[in-house]
Amino acid sequence: MSDEIKNLNENKIKETIQNNSEILFLYDAKMCNPNGDPDDENKPRMDYDRGINLVSDVRLKRYIRDYLMDYRNETIFVSKVNRETVDATGRLKKLIELYKQEIESNDAMKTDLFDKKGGANEKNLSKHLQWLLSKMIDLRFFGATMPLKSDVGKGTSITLTGPIQFNWGYSLNKVAGPMESNTITSTFAGAGDEHSTMGKDYRVNYSLIAFHGIISAKRAEHTNLKIADINLFDEAIVQAIPLEATTRSKTGQSPVLYIRVNYNTSEYFFGDMRKYVKIIDNKDIQIAFDDTAKLRSTADYKLDLSDLNAKLGKINDRITEIYFWHDENLRINGWEIQEGTEKKLKTKSKDGTDVMIPVIKLPKPKNNNPK
Repeated sequence: MSDEIKNLNENKIKETIQNNSEILFLYDAKMCNPNGDPDDENKPRMDYDRGINLVSDVRLKRYIRDYLMDYRNETIFVSKVNRETVDATGRLKKLIELYKQEIESNDAMKTDLFDKKGGANEKNLSKHLQWLLSKMIDLRFFGATMPLKSDVGKGTSITLTGPIQFNWGYSLNKVAGPMESNTITSTFAGAGDEHSTMGKDYRVNYSLIAFHGIISAKRAEHTNLKIADINLFDEAIVQAIPLEATTRSKTGQSPVLYIRVNYNTSEYFFGDMRKYVKIIDNKDIQIAFDDTAKLRSTADYKLDLSDLNAKLGKINDRITEIYFWHDENLRINGWEIQEGTEKKLKTKSKDGTDVMIPVIKLPKPKNNNPK
């Protein structure tokens, strides 16, 4: 193991991704609270002026982190330890304790990361950053700020900007606001008496939430994000919500569409793909935004991706392949995938000629909420 640790830095560039990717991810939320606002009675986050439901990137990343920890046994930096909240320094100490046997097999790491009494010493982890990155996949994905103290006691920190980043998500349909709240009551026994607490339960009727994300190859050089990590990310983003959104207020959310466009360069991004997605009715006519407030499930509409198809066709020379998944109940127009030994998206280049972009279809989630 010590030789493997020694070679981590030498192999870093060779293993990291070389090209950028861009992401479009949609999921729907029915009769639930996708992301409560703690500054507003935990009501669903809203842009009331536009009638749009909002979800923070932090909420989406939390689902992904929890999935990787719960279902793929990955070590996560931004997480509780044994169900207890710890600060970042405590989390680093716990990591050293977790990998004590491995660290002790390497003399340099043993000297740096354990004090004379055998206790975990996170102060020198900055000397072994590549080892730290190799252990925590969410650092390779999303980055973090890690407080690392020096021997003289001065506070310092290392900030890694993760290569995978998202804008805030927003609903493509109109969400007038939280439904009328129900008062919920909990009763507990205490000091010989029963005590009740009351609160409000805020939910949305239906929200089709869309995220735009990027994967930066340049940022990946600093976190050692590998192709294998991206494959696991593709799995996690589709699987996480049905498996992790299982609390009383979060149940009712399901992924409906995931597209990751992989480019052939580290110097290009197309931009936010959400603006090229249209909601159409069963007669293929675009539904007016105000009327989308009536939607309650994917049975009520289709998605038209013809504008996105056309835009991607014009930059087909920059694309190596498209990773694609959609819920079987979601109906899509303008996105013709030619089946066969090799799946390809049929589109047109900027000069109007027919082109085919390779498509890799991702597997169906193992567990999903019924539509």
